[in-house]
Amino acid sequence: MAWQLSNQLCFLLYANSRHIIKMYKDLLDPLGLTYTQYITLIALWEEDHQTVSHLGYKLALDSGTLTPLLKKLEKDGLISRSRDIEDERRVWIDLTEQGRKLSKKAEHVPEKIASCVEMPKEDIYKLFDILTRLHQKNQACDVEEDI
Repeated sequence: MAWQLSNQLCFLLYANSRHIIKMYKDLLDPLGLTYTQYITLIALWEEDHQTVSHLGYKLALDSGTLTPLLKKLEKDGLISRSRDIEDERRVWIDLTEQGRKLSKKAEHVPEKIASCVEMPKEDIYKLFDILTRLHQKNQACDVEEDI
């Protein structure tokens, strides 16, 4: 039966995503971060000094979502934004010292989330692999600009 909610992959992805993000919220609230701010910082902890467009591509966020997020992180002293000298349309994002230090305070988050997912490790690895491949295929359909 095609119209059963339980048969909809999109619903299962949505419901699980909401549940996991709620778990993150409980862990991130004491750090003063939203989930989207957290993943933005992870991308910067992984590779500091990125352009806004590159960061948006990595995070699968459009500029309408990313710009206010970056303004908030800058206001909170976690990042700095600067225009490229050669091309003023390009904006660079860099972690501040405070932003780098926050990575230590957030180290417990991935482990705590993993401990809440009650599945055999093999299933988690399979799911991670499947979702990674799905994400890569979806990104291949997107046009990456100005990276």
